Amino acid sequence: MRRPKLSIAIALLLLAALASTMTYTGFLVIGVLADYLDTSRFVAGLLLGALLARFPSFSKGKLRIVGLLPKPVRRPLIVGLLALCFLHFLSQGDYVPAGFTGFTTLFVLTLPWLRRAMFDRLLSSVFPFAGRKPATRSDDMVIDGEFRERKD
Repeated sequence: MRRPKLSIAIALLLLAALASTMTYTGFLVIGVLADYLDTSRFVAGLLLGALLARFPSFSKGKLRIVGLLPKPVRRPLIVGLLALCFLHFLSQGDYVPAGFTGFTTLFVLTLPWLRRAMFDRLLSSVFPFAGRKPATRSDDMVIDGEFRERKD
């Protein structure tokens, strides 16, 4: 990095844009949900918040997070709500809100891969300085080869 301050500023700007996009998409989802349930945005937001809420709990001396929905159901439910909103806005002809919900759906679907790729790359760059070897998991984007010299 030649300019670390510029890189940090760009990264923070991108994170702020992503956060505002997610917030606006949440507003859109609650509005569509309120429209389908024929209730106010406040009540729809409370229902969605209660459905997706998670709380800390101590069980057998360990801290766990407990929610109404099990972990494997949360992401498909969120993607389903986003897809419903995306199709709703497309059928209405509102292309800007459809673009926001489509982008957020794409981001939610690719988030586990992005997190894994970025985390693995960060750890692989930090471990040599810490004097430890990285985990045996390798990055799929890096070709690793071993070369041996043969004696003639």
